[in-house]
Amino acid sequence: MNVTHIRLLVDDYKECFSFYRDILGFEVSWGDENSRYADFTGIGGVKLGLFERKQMVEAIGAEYVPLVENQDKTTLIFKVESVEDTYEKMKDTLEFITKPHEQVDWMLKVAHFRDPAGNLIEIYESL
Repeated sequence: MNVTHIRLLVDDYKECFSFYRDILGFEVSWGDENSRYADFTGIGGVKLGLFERKQMVEAIGAEYVPLVENQDKTTLIFKVESVEDTYEKMKDTLEFITKPHEQVDWMLKVAHFRDPAGNLIEIYESL
């Protein structure tokens, strides 16, 4: 098996689409603000897909129920050249959960933020 996509199921599709395209700068390979599904390229050979969660629930024949807040189940992790530089570029646009800091046990420098759907995102660089 080969991973081809990571698909995030989101309730606020338009807001998440704009976040990944405009804030994170991912290139759209399919879809737009209104398509309720989109693919982004340039993520290490794996496409990142956004899909309106309500549509996925309908596709599998389940009942749509709004999500409730709970602990994170998934984290998207992106390697960057410099966590500090990336943080400085994005700190006025995003609300970071953690500022750049070293995780000595992991041999990494990291920072964390969330997308509009609440998905946890980590940026990191090796120490």
